[in-house]
Amino acid sequence: MKKVVTFGELMLRLAPQGYYRFQQVDSFGATFGGGEANVAVSLANYGYDACFVTKLPKHAIGQSAVNSLRRYGVNTAHIARGGDRVGIYYLEKGASQRGSVCIYDRAHSAIQEASSADFNWEEIFKGAEWFHFTGITPALGQNMVNVCLEACKAAKKAGVKISCDLNYRGKLWTREQARTAMTELCKYVDVCISNEEDAKDVFGIEAANSDIYGGKLDKEGYKSVAKQLADTFGFEKVAITLRTSISANDNDWAALLFDGTDYCFSKEYHMHIVDRVGGGDSFGGGLIYALLEGKSTQDAVEFAVAASCLKHTIEGDYNMVTVDEVEKLAAGNASGRVQR
Repeated sequence: MKKVVTFGELMLRLAPQGYYRFQQVDSFGATFGGGEANVAVSLANYGYDACFVTKLPKHAIGQSAVNSLRRYGVNTAHIARGGDRVGIYYLEKGASQRGSVCIYDRAHSAIQEASSADFNWEEIFKGAEWFHFTGITPALGQNMVNVCLEACKAAKKAGVKISCDLNYRGKLWTREQARTAMTELCKYVDVCISNEEDAKDVFGIEAANSDIYGGKLDKEGYKSVAKQLADTFGFEKVAITLRTSISANDNDWAALLFDGTDYCFSKEYHMHIVDRVGGGDSFGGGLIYALLEGKSTQDAVEFAVAASCLKHTIEGDYNMVTVDEVEKLAAGNASGRVQR
C-alpha cells in the first residue's frame, strides 16, 4: 500500500442548507474540510495509506474533526493535539449569476499557532512515497512557512516526491508575501498544480488571450504558463486546471499536464455543480494517484479531471468516489444513467 503524506489545516465548515443565504437561516450544517485533508480522503478512497498531518485541539470539536477523517480510512496517527481552536469557514452556495461566498474565522487556530516542535518529519515520512501541501498552509503565518520548509527538506532527504497546489488565497496574505514564501518552497517541489489565476497571483505568470471572467481560455497561453513555471523552478510536471465559469451552477472543466516535453490536455466536461468546494483538491488527489500508479501523462490528466468532475456532484469538501468510478468516467461513461 503506497503511503502519501499531506499537511495543512482541517476546518469546520458551517453552511446554510441548499441555496439559502446566511441572513435567511437560523441553523447551519456542520462538516469538515480543508485542502490537504480533502486530498488525503481522496487517496484513502483509492486504497492508499493517506497520512494527514495537522494540529487540532484535544477538545470534542477537535476530536470530531479527527473522526471525520478516520471514518474514510485516513491515517491520523501524526496529528498533533493541542491549542484552543478549530478554524471555521462559513460557506454560502451561489446559484446562477450569484457567486458563492466564503467567510473565514480561523485566526489563532491550533495549526496556525503550531511550531516545529509539533512535528517529527523524519518519523512522519518513514515509508512515504509522496508529500503534498498547498499554498494555503504557509499563508497561515511565518511560523507555518518555516514548518512547511522543514517538511519539504525532510521529504527531500527521505527521497519523497513533493507536490504543491499554489492555491493563492488573498484573504490570508498578500501577493508579495505569497511570492516570497512560495519562491523558496517551490525549489523543493516536483509537481506543481495551479489554475488560471494562481500562477498570475503568486508569480506574475499569466496566459495571453484569456479572460477567465468572460469564459475565454486560450490553450496556447496555458502551454506558455506551464513552461514558464517549469523553467523557473525546475518542476518535473506542471498541471493547470482550466475552468470556464458559465454560471455558479454550470462550469466547463478540463486541465493541462506538462511533463517537460509533452503538453497533454484532458477532455472537457460540462458540469452542473452540486458543490464546488474541494474540486481542485480532488484533482490533486487524482493526479497524485495516477502518477504513483505509473499512468502516462495523458492518462494521468484524464484521471485527475474525471475525479474532480465527479467531486462537483458531491456535497461537502470530501470526494467520495472510487477508482472504478473515476476510470469509467475517464473512459467516456458520462451519461449519468442509473447504475443497476
